[in-house]
Amino acid sequence: MNVLILGNGGREHALTWAISRSPRVGNVICAPGNAGTHRIARGFPLDLADAAAVLDVCRREDVNLVVIGPEAPLVAGLADTLRTAGLSVFGPGAEAARLEGSKAFSKEMMESEGVPTARSATVRSVAEAAKALEWLGERVAVKADGLAAGKGVVMASDRTQALDAVRQFVEERTFGSAGERVVLEEWLEGEEVSVIAFVDGDEVRALVPSQDHKRAYDGDRGPNTGGMGAYAPYPGLEGEALERAVQDCLVPIVRGLARRGVDYRGVLYAGLMLTSDGPRVLEYNVRFGDPETQVILPLFDGDLLEAMEATANGTLAQLPPFRIAPRAAMTVVAASAGYPAGADQGRRIAGLDRADDRGTALVFHAGTEARDDAIVTAGGRVLAVTGLGESLAAARQVAYETLASIHFDGMQHRTDIGARALGGVTASGGNGG
Repeated sequence: MNVLILGNGGREHALTWAISRSPRVGNVICAPGNAGTHRIARGFPLDLADAAAVLDVCRREDVNLVVIGPEAPLVAGLADTLRTAGLSVFGPGAEAARLEGSKAFSKEMMESEGVPTARSATVRSVAEAAKALEWLGERVAVKADGLAAGKGVVMASDRTQALDAVRQFVEERTFGSAGERVVLEEWLEGEEVSVIAFVDGDEVRALVPSQDHKRAYDGDRGPNTGGMGAYAPYPGLEGEALERAVQDCLVPIVRGLARRGVDYRGVLYAGLMLTSDGPRVLEYNVRFGDPETQVILPLFDGDLLEAMEATANGTLAQLPPFRIAPRAAMTVVAASAGYPAGADQGRRIAGLDRADDRGTALVFHAGTEARDDAIVTAGGRVLAVTGLGESLAAARQVAYETLASIHFDGMQHRTDIGARALGGVTASGGNGG
């Protein structure tokens, strides 16, 4: 089976790595890809916003399955275009992708389907926001309605901060058109957990739960990022607790979309807050999380390609239950200087040849490219260094030891990924999205 994986980040490197291990795989292409994916799959420049160009690649390369990594092409309807042309696609169509493309639509779906979530209001101006705060309370999460690369969220601890965030989104257009509308949510307290499931239109099967670390700096301080690290499994959300979360938080959305004539095929990601009153949905994503993918896939004990093909073709129920390896994984993101505000690019990366990508450590490339005889930085998040172990503590040790052997000028990373799960002290969670 020939597979085309679309994207160029750490998530796509992890997907390429996992799919390439399938005994059923033929040619693997990751486009545009990065320096890491190019080691294990073909890659070439490709504009994912150009559906005709993507379709041309599929026909030219005799592609049997397309896996769409990033959210933007999904929201733009690329999966619909490819399916209309007769291709099998792992990724939802544009109507389903509104769950991520519009936080306002997502909240409407949650409310109509009885999904537990925070109280919220959708506003278009500072004046509307001021009125909403009167009944929501002054501590709120301020979220840009549209796509903002995981960064369009401000946790406002008071009225002044909340209104200032709304002003930046709506009037100053910090995130462009994504901030035309803003969702205000009541502040929730608890632990934030990612639950990612395969959905084939009817069947919903969860993978191992994980916890992402969104804030830039140790102690969960600093601005939101695309994610500075993650670990799996998340302790305490397993067995019956996980199944209840799936039934309460994911299944109703799939059923609700189906009643509206929307056939969901791909990954459904629920960002949950585990509150004292039970799980509450913070957001839905319609693709694999990054960097959650880099810890979830190494724990998937099976043929990922087989599961993806079944999901795309609506036959997931015919497969045996997913198996999860009885071990732990942790990934730490190495980012460029200036991230998340910017990215210092073109810095030579040293030490990659000493990293073990066949045993207990995996180095997934995100923002990298090959230049002359070197691999250099080419983005904000550069690498996701994943450690595997029999316990979370063991996985953490491997990840940080491997990271210590890698260097590029300006490299920054958090030193406390997984610390709270291991008894360390960091700031309490909030609905940061």
